[in-house]
Amino acid sequence: MARLYWLSDKAWTVIERHLPRGKPGRPRVDDRRVISGILHVLKTGCRWRDVPAEYGPCTTIYNRYNRWSQRGLWARLFERVAASGQVPTELMIDSTHVKAHRSAAGGKGGSGRKESGARGAAAPRKSISWPMIAADRSRSP
Repeated sequence: MARLYWLSDKAWTVIERHLPRGKPGRPRVDDRRVISGILHVLKTGCRWRDVPAEYGPCTTIYNRYNRWSQRGLWARLFERVAASGQVPTELMIDSTHVKAHRSAAGGKGGSGRKESGARGAAAPRKSISWPMIAADRSRSP
């Protein structure tokens, strides 16, 4: 069984005030539970239908993610949360931890040539240091 991922109280208080409110229609199910389910899918790379039942129905989790993506809510949420915190002076991206899609590992294609292990051992490190550009904090409400 996969390890469940739940938003902490601190993370939830930061996110909650940026979520849409007062929309007509049926009352929404628990936002915290659904967003935790969305983050679980994105973090583990599992299929939407394989999300653990503790997060709620898989269709609800997928539909919420999809509708909010189409409305641009995730981008706005990220901008607002990022603008409200401290700006780091430097970020580090390590390519060995970037996940690929589950179908990216196989299939036909390519030249068929593989890099030798000796050449790979002498290869440069697969991480970069990138200076952080200060966020424009004047746009946040």
